Amino acid sequence: MTKSVSPSSAANSTEAILKNAFAAAVAVADPQVIVPQYLAQIFPKGQEPKGRCLVVGAGKASASMASAFEAYAKANWPQAKLEGAVLTRYGHNSPTSHIKIVEAGHPVPDQAGMDGAKEVLALTKQLEQGDVLIALVSGGGSSLLTLPQEGISIDDMRKTTEALLRSGAPIEEMNVVRKHLSAILGGNLARVAIARGARVEALLISDVTGDSPADIASGPCAADYSTYLDALNILQKYDLDASTIPASVLDHLKRGLAREIPETLKDIDLVDSQVSNHVIATAYKSLEAAAEYVRHQGYEPIILGDTITGEAQEVGLEQAALVRDYVAKGFDKPLALISGGECTVTIPAGVKGRGGRCSEYLLSLFAASNDLPQLAALAADTDGIDGSEKNAGAWFDGSVRQASQTAELTPEKFLLAHDCYGFFAEMDALVETGPTLTNVNDFRIILLNK
Repeated sequence: MTKSVSPSSAANSTEAILKNAFAAAVAVADPQVIVPQYLAQIFPKGQEPKGRCLVVGAGKASASMASAFEAYAKANWPQAKLEGAVLTRYGHNSPTSHIKIVEAGHPVPDQAGMDGAKEVLALTKQLEQGDVLIALVSGGGSSLLTLPQEGISIDDMRKTTEALLRSGAPIEEMNVVRKHLSAILGGNLARVAIARGARVEALLISDVTGDSPADIASGPCAADYSTYLDALNILQKYDLDASTIPASVLDHLKRGLAREIPETLKDIDLVDSQVSNHVIATAYKSLEAAAEYVRHQGYEPIILGDTITGEAQEVGLEQAALVRDYVAKGFDKPLALISGGECTVTIPAGVKGRGGRCSEYLLSLFAASNDLPQLAALAADTDGIDGSEKNAGAWFDGSVRQASQTAELTPEKFLLAHDCYGFFAEMDALVETGPTLTNVNDFRIILLNK
């Protein structure tokens, strides 16, 4: 079952409003609720699968999606023969009976992930005409479905992923590279099923800006818009060359550019196929749920969008400036500025850092808003894990600011060391939920009282 994010018990405090808004954002993306709803639409009564139904997938929400799928199928599809395997991050498991759950490394792939991905591909290759493939896909699937193309080792994939993470490349660009190294991503899973004559229905929980099926977990069942040339250009953009990227990876991409090996799945490959991708949860829906909650708490919600990206510290500065604009203009009732989208954190060589993009953004906002004592904010990843530690994110209000001044903690020092976790841990201002078993990207909220 999905682990819920419990509402705060201090019902009227600023801290409680921040945390309850986050809880509302997570709850609306609960696989236990949304998976059954969409299965009923995809397979109306009388059109349920009656033969082999293979369930595969990957992502931080995939195990919870699998358990929700099993419960629905057991109650509504008595003639279906269920089996399958899905991959999820360590600690994100959920109970199932017929679908195997494989826990593996994320964001850096490991051998468990590679072995699980091999099993997913092997099962898909056993499909026959008339079978149904259900793909349960969510954010995190790109790393978890790491099955390199022939000639590329898991260690080489790991090194490539680590180099991309440290470069500060946004997730969309990282995934373009990973698609072109994978035997499963970039539509390659659907390509196998199409060749076997199977029907493919993919249920997707989106953690990417734009909610394109091609981008969610690098689109294992979706047509891909990118090319080998795009992948090589991204490596060049971030100065990733033979000194940081393994030779096997560079050689594979160059062979693809020379058309010695097939491209990823394209729209033309889907003509006359039975492949559908259904986006069942998005970041924007979660922002709307949070907005509805704070409206009932007396705040006027303003959704800034779910596509805000860039360096986390810079986004914090930009939103501090935005708050000042609202203060300068004046406002009649308290405001809640709500946003989503995945920022990046570029770590200099030799700096270890602690935390993730949510706490990095939040401390930047904190440091840039000393003149705004009425400001309170929270930033957290909806999957429950922000970067390197076990917290979902962090929060602050006027009391946290006062406590930091009393303790003589300098936020700029922590920002320079990329130790934003350390700062908020000192202030007892971490948001800790454990794995939520869903993932619709990052959540940010700023409360501005009069």
